[in-house]
Amino acid sequence: MPGPGPNTTQLIGIAYALVFFFVGTYLWRTGRFRKTTKYLLLLVTVLVGFAFFSPMIPHNFQQLVLRSGDVVGFALVGAAIGMAVFFLLAFLFGRHFCGYLCPIGAVQELAYAAPTPKFRLPWKRGLSLVRGLVFVLILAAGLGFSISVLGFFGIQDFFRLVFSAGFVVFLAAIALSLFIYRPFCRLICPVGAIFQIFASQARWKIRRTEACIECKKCEMVCPTNEAGRDDAKGECYLCGRCIEKCPVEGALIYGGKIQNNTRDREKTP
Repeated sequence: MPGPGPNTTQLIGIAYALVFFFVGTYLWRTGRFRKTTKYLLLLVTVLVGFAFFSPMIPHNFQQLVLRSGDVVGFALVGAAIGMAVFFLLAFLFGRHFCGYLCPIGAVQELAYAAPTPKFRLPWKRGLSLVRGLVFVLILAAGLGFSISVLGFFGIQDFFRLVFSAGFVVFLAAIALSLFIYRPFCRLICPVGAIFQIFASQARWKIRRTEACIECKKCEMVCPTNEAGRDDAKGECYLCGRCIEKCPVEGALIYGGKIQNNTRDREKTP
């Protein structure tokens, strides 16, 4: 529970997320991020979630909303600072945290990797609108009525292996993840809405180069419909499926703005 003193569990979680955020960024930037690295990191993150229930930014966000009228303890102050840091990192380097370091997202990513039929949700902007409305609902319910909307999803109960109605609800979300990519992240997660805003302006992200042959294989395989040439990549979780599918080496890279002479040239102000 949040209290007046330091929360060792929270500090472990933040340290883990920060270290592997930069490790992941380095591996992506140097072209060394492999599928085996991806699944190993996802497995470790899920284990961290069960072992420490941390880092759980959506849960911490909900607790901050509920405690907004009270004296907030050290643990929640640390959570707020941690959120701000990861929002800044998303602006600089993209959604590494959401992609690999949040246990809530990691367990859905692993579920989606199962060999089951996949269905891509249409109307990308509509999904963001739904999540935005949920964000407003969480704020209104928490600030106005001290109701924890995320509490109904049983995130805490699931990772602490406490059977409850909420546990079943989150388990159902994971089951849905077998067929639909990250339904909780894309429709419910309140901080996902904030991460999307920062990541859409990320300095480093997956970009096309002049080597692209416009085969559109990356667009066909992208589970969030974010692989288009003009897509902002705000909903890119760096799953790597686009690069794995690309038939031309170097046509898709992770990095800063690319200067070339093709029609997709990006001009630096």
